[in-house]
Amino acid sequence: MIAALVSAVALASSGTATLLAAGDVASCRSPGDEATAALVAKIPGTVAVLGDIVYERGTAAELARCYAPSWGRFRKRTRPALGNHDYGSGSAAPALAYFGLPPRSYYSYELGAWHAVVLDSNCWAVGGCGAGSTQERWLRADLAAHPARCTLAYWHHPRFSSGLHGGTEAVASLWNALAEAGADVVLAGHDHHYERFAPVDGIRSFVVGTGGRSRYPVFRRAAGSEVVDFRTYGVLKLTLRAERYDWRFLPAAGGTFTDAGSGRCR
Repeated sequence: MIAALVSAVALASSGTATLLAAGDVASCRSPGDEATAALVAKIPGTVAVLGDIVYERGTAAELARCYAPSWGRFRKRTRPALGNHDYGSGSAAPALAYFGLPPRSYYSYELGAWHAVVLDSNCWAVGGCGAGSTQERWLRADLAAHPARCTLAYWHHPRFSSGLHGGTEAVASLWNALAEAGADVVLAGHDHHYERFAPVDGIRSFVVGTGGRSRYPVFRRAAGSEVVDFRTYGVLKLTLRAERYDWRFLPAAGGTFTDAGSGRCR
């Protein structure tokens, strides 16, 4: 107990923080979310849900019946992005209310020494994601107001992916704004697999659609794909330090795939 307390104090004083990330999470039709929740329950830190919080339509009833019993126990430490299924009833109001978020579905927060930005890649719902859109202008202003040495961002639809949905051109302007500001890491879900890409424009990106709903096969590899797995539920653990970061994919019980490494902030 004393050793754990000393370790926690040391991490806090060094500005080190932990982020646990996965998307495409909860469903009353799959036990996968319970398996990944068992992982998250063992690790302190902020939880990033990378969209598609609950299936099938993101309703208040589904949040109560299908999300709350598993990942709902982490609600107070969760900072979610919204996915297309979270708009399944025509509005993301149930998810925003469940997590106590303001009506605007994109926001930012500080995480240790890092600045974290949560964006909404459901472009139709926020007036677009292109250059000059309200969200893109907000993003540029937010990055200018928070000139951190290390920055990460996450949303639902991946800029690059080898999965069935593939990469998303609609978020290119958001990616470009982050790249120009010197951001380091971008996370997404939507495709139900795990994938790590080599840095593009200085940004390393991950697809972590392994939260529990289901898994999608990967039939071809996109350019820049370094590691991919579509057989394993799990979460990505990021250890965020003052000038660098470590990543490790943690498989749910019964899984053996993992991926680990480290990088430096730009």
